[in-house]
Amino acid sequence: MQNKPLFVTGIGTGVGKTIVSAVLCEQLKTDYWKPVQSGDLDHTDSHQVKKLISNSKTLIHTEEYRLEMAASPHQSAKAQGVEIVPSAFKLPKTNNKLLIEGAGGLFVPLSATFLMTDLIRQFDAEVVLVTRNYLGCINHTLLSLYALSSLNIPLKHVVFNGTFNEASKEAILQHLPPATTWSELPEFTRLGKSAIASAPAQLINLSTN
Repeated sequence: MQNKPLFVTGIGTGVGKTIVSAVLCEQLKTDYWKPVQSGDLDHTDSHQVKKLISNSKTLIHTEEYRLEMAASPHQSAKAQGVEIVPSAFKLPKTNNKLLIEGAGGLFVPLSATFLMTDLIRQFDAEVVLVTRNYLGCINHTLLSLYALSSLNIPLKHVVFNGTFNEASKEAILQHLPPATTWSELPEFTRLGKSAIASAPAQLINLSTN
C-alpha cells in the first residue's frame, strides 16, 4: 500500500466533505486530520468525524491551525494576528493510511501566496473530490477537474454526495479522467454512527494502490 494520503476537497463550501470524510474513515479505517479549522471551534469537523465513526482504529489528529472566525482561512488568520506558512504543515506521524480534509474548495487561500492546491501538492496527496447537486455544480465540478489536471494533482475518486440530477451526473461523468473512479453517497435522513456505519459499499478500494 502506498503511503500517499487521501485529501478530501470539494467543488465548494457546504458540499459535504466532512460527512464523506467520516464515511471514508469508517470504511477504510484511516486516520483523520483537518489541518486548518476556521470557525466553530467548539464543534469542529474533527469533533463531528469523531462522533460519527465507530471503528477503533481511526485516530483524529490535532489541527495545525485553529482559527476563531468563520471565514476564509487567510482572513481568519489575519483577524487573529496569525500567519499561515507552508513550513508549519507536517504530516502527522502514523503507521496508518491518512485522510486529510481541506477547507472549502481547491483555491481557498491560506495566505496571500499559499492556496489549498499548494497544500495538496506539498503533501503529495491523492484527491477525493466531493460534488453535490445544485444549479452550477456541473461548471464548478468541471472547473475543479480542469484545475487538478492542470496542476498535475492526482484525482483518485469523485463522490456524488446526495440526491443528484441524472443529466448533471452524466455530464460530469463524461469529463472524468479515464483512471478516476466514482461513487454515489445517498442523502442521509438521520446522521449518526449507525447511518455512517451502514453507508453503501466501500467508496474507494485502496487495495488497488
